[in-house]
Amino acid sequence: MSLLELTPKGLYCPPADIFIDPWRPVDYAVITHAHSDHSRWGMKHYLAHQDSAEVMKLRLGSDISLQTISYQEPLFINGVEISLIPAGHIPGSAQVKITYQGKTVVVSGDYKIENDGLSTPFEPVKCHEFVSECTFGMPMYDWEPQSVTFEKINRWWSQNAAQDRNSVLFAYSLGKAQRILQHLNSDIGEIFVHGAIWNTNEALINNGISLRKVEKVSAEINKSRFKKAMILAPPSAMGTPWMKKFGPYRTGICSGWMSIRGTRRRRAADAGFVLSDHADWKGLIQAIQATEAETVYLTHGSKAVFAKYLQEEKGIHAVELETLFEGENSNFTEE
Repeated sequence: MSLLELTPKGLYCPPADIFIDPWRPVDYAVITHAHSDHSRWGMKHYLAHQDSAEVMKLRLGSDISLQTISYQEPLFINGVEISLIPAGHIPGSAQVKITYQGKTVVVSGDYKIENDGLSTPFEPVKCHEFVSECTFGMPMYDWEPQSVTFEKINRWWSQNAAQDRNSVLFAYSLGKAQRILQHLNSDIGEIFVHGAIWNTNEALINNGISLRKVEKVSAEINKSRFKKAMILAPPSAMGTPWMKKFGPYRTGICSGWMSIRGTRRRRAADAGFVLSDHADWKGLIQAIQATEAETVYLTHGSKAVFAKYLQEEKGIHAVELETLFEGENSNFTEE
């Protein structure tokens, strides 16, 4: 990789002397999005999209050295042109486009193809080299339209309410939770959120992002108000004492991993909904082909399977990269 090198600290661009989503402290970090596996503490200076600013400060500290730019806004560092392109993953998520001496490399970070109605939709960029995740890089991962999934979620909530059961739905506190909130049918009952989601919502709202106003779960709320309600919480709340106040309830999980048989049962949830902020098999192929890249570098996920497919079926030179990016994983960590 000429414009990029894989180092023990992460992806490094030597001519600009910058790192993209580094996993160890560096002087200058360009951040694709605010999830904790890409936006880590300890960098001397951060560059990110303007819609990531308040969430990054919430998670990393208000005193971080942070510079933000808008999509497509060029920034020149040592003669290297850096710009951020929409990734469609979560609000503020971006692909990092690097152009130098007639060559363009794009680091996609995490992305999805479907327009979720909240994040700025993914835009493909023609480039010479493309760094792509392949978290769900197997044919079995085939997402249905989100409208179908949200219809299933609202139907599940309605059925629970008809049985006088409350509904507790687990989803990542940044990105997926806000995406779900925008599509819940409030005619069924009240909507409450865990404090981690509420704090994230407030940060996004302070950044100018329009979100539905909901109430934070607190000790002051009478338990009777939770009757027939929807409570949205991060996966970290599963099985904790925090849950006791909502009984009787049914639990559900939103994740791309719900497409794997037995995952919901292993997590002891009553329902599982296939909803991911990552591209599925077809989305990955569509995005990669649109770049017309000569070489594709693959990070985290089903790298071997996907690289073999790209090379043998699509004639695309694909290279596996060993990085520390985790993305949406089967352990349902917060990000």
